[in-house]
Amino acid sequence: MRFRFIFFLGFLLHSLPGQAEQLLQTWLDVARPGSVLRLPPGTYRGPAIIDRPLTLEGNGQVIIDGGGKGTVLTIKADQVTLRGLHLRNSGDSHDAIDGAIMAEGKGLLIENNVIDDVLFGISLHRVNASTVRHNRIRSRASDAADRGDGFRLWFSTGNRVEHNDIRRIRDITVSNSPDNRFTGNRIYDSRRAFNFLFSHRSVVDRNHLEQNSTGIIALNSEDLLIRGNRILHAMDASGTGIALKETSAAIVVNNEIVHCAHGIMADSPMDPYNRIVLVNNLIAHNLTGIYFYGAMGGHVAVANTFRNNLWPVTIIGDGDPLDDVWWGNYWDDYQGFDRNGDGFGDWPHNLLAYADRIWMETPPTKFFRNSILFEMLDFLERLAPFSSPTLILRDHAPRMQPYPVKR
Repeated sequence: MRFRFIFFLGFLLHSLPGQAEQLLQTWLDVARPGSVLRLPPGTYRGPAIIDRPLTLEGNGQVIIDGGGKGTVLTIKADQVTLRGLHLRNSGDSHDAIDGAIMAEGKGLLIENNVIDDVLFGISLHRVNASTVRHNRIRSRASDAADRGDGFRLWFSTGNRVEHNDIRRIRDITVSNSPDNRFTGNRIYDSRRAFNFLFSHRSVVDRNHLEQNSTGIIALNSEDLLIRGNRILHAMDASGTGIALKETSAAIVVNNEIVHCAHGIMADSPMDPYNRIVLVNNLIAHNLTGIYFYGAMGGHVAVANTFRNNLWPVTIIGDGDPLDDVWWGNYWDDYQGFDRNGDGFGDWPHNLLAYADRIWMETPPTKFFRNSILFEMLDFLERLAPFSSPTLILRDHAPRMQPYPVKR
């Protein structure tokens, strides 16, 4: 009888003139907990609140319009599914986090939805054991800093964010949210594709990040696994493929980082017993392939491929460069031979700084990097050194051929 009443109510609402026929909240208020509510095709007015477990389906034919006020759809219940909806036209308040979906609860499933013309996209606050997948998310057409986050996690854990198409947003922000996994997402034309803050044991794998100011940045986030991602064209002045700050025990493996201002940027791990480990990454066509700063040490780089970077590695800080471990990497400027045919060079690959020491020791001169003057000074310093060059790194077993990157 309850379902018959709902269908009768739907018929009645669609028969009445005016705005009453578009009110989504009326449908939600009469839905039974645990039911499946399949909305008839059409446009429904929000904002609306789901306060009980249910499934809301639109089959790609339902538009929910927020009317330019607040958040289009708010979830305050466990075991809620949103599927096949088009959510649009949220409010404009950054303080109130106006957006398409604001959710609290556990066991949520948000899939196959289209989100556009909103400030924020999907916000999960204290959401656990939930899945967000196959959604299309767009913020508003404004400067990146004026947009909202396309996806936002806050004090949420055990969630999976998979195969979403996200463009023209500000950031994806993951704050105080450990043990989440981000897989197979495509993120374009944004500021920070992933921004992790105090979010330990995050897994970021097989995402495609292109034309963002920064690909992945992590602050105070331990035990990260960054694997199999493709990060392209982060070419803003401070653009970085992967940036790690005050983060240790991070594994960066099988990534392609191409055409960025900095490929990988990291300080030294805060915990002396943990390491930042870089394994089998392709680092190519960047201004600086890897940039380490702070006290030297705490990094392990094995089997990476360096191709056509303007500067393959820059390390600025105090300490012994041999405290970092470099082994089995491929360097396109290695000048040795492999006479015994074991695949490794006969002598170590040493990366030395000649005239580059000027901008390393006096940062304001960095503006003249790659200028004709610097190139001439560097040439003369290599030809007839005025003083001993500075050792940046030593790879004791450089590879003659690169490893294939596995994704």
